[in-house]
Amino acid sequence: MTSLHTTRVRRRRLGAVAAVAGLLATLLTATTAAATPDPGDAPAERGSVTKSEQAEARAAITGGDIPGVDEIVHSSNIKHLTNVPKGALKGLNTDLAFQGKYAYVGNYDGFVIYDISKPKKPRTVAQVLCPGSQNDISVSGNLLFLSTDSSRSDDSCSSTSQPATEKSSWEGMKIFDISNKRQPKYIAAVETACGSHTHTLVPEGKNVYVYVSSYSPDETFPDCKPPHDGISIIKVPVKAPQKARIVNFPVLFPDGGNPGAPENPGVSKTTGCHDITVLPSKDLAAGACMGDGLLFSIKDPENPKIIDRVQDNVNFAFWHSATFNQGADKVVFTDELGGGGAATCNAEIGPERGADGIYDIVGKGDQRKLVFRSYFKIDRHQADSEVCVAHNGSIIPVKGRDLMVQAWYQGGISVWDFTDSTKPEEIAFFERGPVTLDRVTTAGPWSAYYYNGHIYSSDIAKGFDVLKLNDRRTDPAERVELDELNAQTQPDYFAR
Repeated sequence: MTSLHTTRVRRRRLGAVAAVAGLLATLLTATTAAATPDPGDAPAERGSVTKSEQAEARAAITGGDIPGVDEIVHSSNIKHLTNVPKGALKGLNTDLAFQGKYAYVGNYDGFVIYDISKPKKPRTVAQVLCPGSQNDISVSGNLLFLSTDSSRSDDSCSSTSQPATEKSSWEGMKIFDISNKRQPKYIAAVETACGSHTHTLVPEGKNVYVYVSSYSPDETFPDCKPPHDGISIIKVPVKAPQKARIVNFPVLFPDGGNPGAPENPGVSKTTGCHDITVLPSKDLAAGACMGDGLLFSIKDPENPKIIDRVQDNVNFAFWHSATFNQGADKVVFTDELGGGGAATCNAEIGPERGADGIYDIVGKGDQRKLVFRSYFKIDRHQADSEVCVAHNGSIIPVKGRDLMVQAWYQGGISVWDFTDSTKPEEIAFFERGPVTLDRVTTAGPWSAYYYNGHIYSSDIAKGFDVLKLNDRRTDPAERVELDELNAQTQPDYFAR
């Protein structure tokens, strides 16, 4: 791991106190999507931290091993330009999308549009109240897509929480017209089985296809019964989005997917997908599907075809997200160990769990295979009150190199190089100290993406951050300008 200069000397060698057995229990008893805290609630408390553990953390702060509460530290090649605190929407911040001079930030209470024409001084353009976790967000032309994965009384933006056991409850995809950024208009909705935890856009001429990922069915849920072994595909006519409809539900796991425990202890049972990333220029998609990783062809976007499928029943607990390199010969999969609710960046968990898995794509056509090469995980151990795990990131476009920026919740933001897929190394970082020392809290960057010369981060608790990266290895990326970026719809950065 490359040594980095920081704004203060830190060793980050705190010992872990969360027992592995307890962590696995947290994962295996994860609640269904319908049990997600109602939007607007404070982050769920994940457990207390003992007085001795608090004392250890305070000693580590005093000794410079970890930053103090809310203290910002970073490598010398990153500059923190600004933070925009949350405004009217006080829920958890989630994912990001970009278009021209605008950034769109999902929030459990709705979404926010920022004008980022001056990255040092983002300006709030609109705040749209529309509760429905997670409010995963994407944009395409004049359309904005918003996922709802909590059971609601109806499909309106004034709905209330309602049990998934009620047949009348609604979950799914909402569509807005954003031709007027100051006044987005809610224009359509499509209900999907088990809701929409995340979604991925596949633009194709007159239509935009939406791959909806959802999971955790239950026999008591009228609209989300098992088996739930595929994804919902919505077809949205660009000129008539009100006619959006489901056109297919392809079965991705004919054998039912990874069985999870007890056959594979500590691994999630596959009951759908968590997230899908597409590379339209190569007609490829990679699926992170709970207990499985997928590579599939999207030449026919209504009928994706599985090319290869992999599992890691030793170190991966929950396949969370995927990112292609620009050459389409590698995929980075993330493992959300602990479901985003546990302190997993510590010595006890180690460097191979709650990490990224780097896979090479070898072979040609439908004979291509995913071949595991290595793991990558930040080596800055966090306090036992800090939820930390691999989360959303994007490619930094530099020809000849595979570079990525990635969010790690309270582990902060990491910039790393996986050009040699067997020897990944971190080259820059940014993070804040613990939110508190007396309980385990969910906070920190949900997503961190590179867009037109800057890194933008959606911090779950703190709002919207803008960073500037100054490094000879990443500087060439500043010459790449995009008109639009949804990180899960990866562009061909150099075909322009």
